[in-house]
Order: sequence, then structure tokens, then C-alpha cells
Amino acid sequence: MSNTLGKHAFLLAFSFVPFIYAHADDAETANKSNNPLNIAPGMSLQDYYTPKFYDSNIHTNDLLVRGTLPIAPNDFIGVPQLIRATAPISTRPDPSSGYSTGEGDLNLFDIFLLKTEGVQLGVGPMITAPTADQDELGTGKWQGGLAAVAIDSSPRGLLGALVQYQSSFAGDSDRPHVESATLQPFIIHNLEKGWYLRSTGTWTFDLKNDTHYIPLGLGGGKVWKSGSNILNAFIEPQWTVERKGDGLPQFTLFAGINVTFGK
Repeated sequence: MSNTLGKHAFLLAFSFVPFIYAHADDAETANKSNNPLNIAPGMSLQDYYTPKFYDSNIHTNDLLVRGTLPIAPNDFIGVPQLIRATAPISTRPDPSSGYSTGEGDLNLFDIFLLKTEGVQLGVGPMITAPTADQDELGTGKWQGGLAAVAIDSSPRGLLGALVQYQSSFAGDSDRPHVESATLQPFIIHNLEKGWYLRSTGTWTFDLKNDTHYIPLGLGGGKVWKSGSNILNAFIEPQWTVERKGDGLPQFTLFAGINVTFGK
């Protein structure tokens, strides 16, 4: 009887092995796709639609076309790098009481991965170029600054944050000086079969005008493999829970699809 029970226990445990490994594989795949410090090339389309502002009846939209390119350590720089370029296509109110849609200001940053084990850490310079088609779609200023990312990865998901600071140093002399900082917490909780929960609202601080708003997001997404690539689709409503200033976003719908390319 003891041998029979032992055999059944072994068979039961063995039957759970594929499930355990499948779940671990799903978590690893989700983490690779959601981790901004993952050393892999990628492309994404991310959209921020804001239908409600405080003290205003306007709406805005920003479609972010983003590419990420990793660079291996070399003789000159002994740590991995991640170069990320973001080109927005924005919609904003124009002076004629209508709306303008076109290219916004191009953002580029180069993250040096200083720590890749345990809590990952990346720091590097960033620059924003005044490439906007219309005045209302950009700042008209060259901006420079720093970006830093810290990410803790585990089978449960990701915890971390992206911090950015930039200030204008050149550009249209008729346009006002720009100085801003953002903090984007990453909270990703992995579920089964590639599903996950997410909260990634970007806290925005206009240091020049002493205004800010802090959104809280709660959404979900799904990660799956297509050949050697990883696809990731998500949606995350975000509500502003704290603010200082008028005309700031009250509610934003954030959605997108990311592709992480395999080798």
C-alpha cells in the first residue's frame, strides 16, 4: 500500500511539472517584454488618449512610435547600452479653435546598464529635438538631461521606476524655457498563460511653472510568442489622483503593442 501511494504521489507530482515550467516560461516571457532594461531589440506603438482635462473641454492624443537598440560591451564602453528613440504623432488644440495633428518632438536616450544582476540599474543621457510640425505640437526647444531606470525582476513580475529630467538649452528664442521631470513607477504582476496586471502611470512635474500631476493606472495585458519574437498587447486606464495647476489631464487611456525581437 505504501508503494502504491508513493507511486501515485510521484505520478501526481510529475504531472504538475509541465504546468510549473509552462508558468515559469510565461513569467519569464512577460518579464522580458515588459522590462525596459531587457537587452533585446524592440519596437512599439503606444497611445495616450486624454479625453478629460481639469477646467477644460479639450482632448489630446499622443501616438508614440518607439524603437530600442541594444549595444554590446566593447573596448571603449565596458557595459551594455540601450538606445531608445521615441517619435510622437500628436494631436493638440490649435489657435483657430480646431486641432492640429502631426509629428511632435523627437526624444532619444542612451542607457548604460551599470548593474544587470539582482536589481538592475541603468543611467544615461537624454536629448529632445524640436522636430514638431506645428508650434502647438512641441516646445520649439532643444532639451538635454538624464534618465535612470531601476528594475527588480522575479517570477511574480516587475517592480521599478524610470526617472527623467531635462531642461532646454537652445532653440526658438521666442518660445519659453522648458524644465521638467518625470517619474514612472513600474508595477507588473504576472498571471497564468501570459496575462498580467500593470500600473505604470507617469508622474509629470513642470519645474519651470511649478505644476504637476500624478496619475494612477490599473490595467492588464497579454504576452505571447510568435516564432522567436515576443508580442505584448495591453490597455491601462489612468486617473489623476493628485495635481497642482489648471488644465491638467484628469483621465487618460493608455494602450499599446510591443514587439521584442529574438535572435
